[in-house]
Amino acid sequence: MSRRHVVVATGLGPVTIVADGECVVGLYFDDQARRPDDSRFGDDVGSAPDALLTAASSQLAEYLAGERTTFDLPLALTGTDFQRRVWAVLEEIPFGETVTYGWVAERLGGKGLSYAVGQAVGSNPIGVIVPCHRVIGADGSLTGYAGGLKRKQALLTLEEPPAEDAGRLF
Repeated sequence: MSRRHVVVATGLGPVTIVADGECVVGLYFDDQARRPDDSRFGDDVGSAPDALLTAASSQLAEYLAGERTTFDLPLALTGTDFQRRVWAVLEEIPFGETVTYGWVAERLGGKGLSYAVGQAVGSNPIGVIVPCHRVIGADGSLTGYAGGLKRKQALLTLEEPPAEDAGRLF
């Protein structure tokens, strides 16, 4: 199979999901920073049957509806060795939890890597599925998100546990 894509309407705006062969290789919001040119997405399959893109679209819809906490899709992340190491750490961050750029940097060799980690996080080609939105600033602030800070906040809010599970009254 060749490179192909589908555009999915979501509450966060249109999302383009890109597949190459039997793997998802991209998930991009329309106005996302570092979004590749549309010509790199291959054919638009629209409503044509494509098992992988249908599964990816369904899982994304379930996640955004609060019905799914993990994705079960074959992924192929293309980047430098360091970027792939950062993205592997992101895939380990559990649903509903956040970590800091410094925490990721420590896992990869030291706090001095925080800037490079931030650049790699911002270059994540499969946002949401590879949960770069779960990385926050050291002071708890929502810093940087290629899909925009409003979307990052929305995704984190979606993942918040119910008040009683978090020990809150409301």
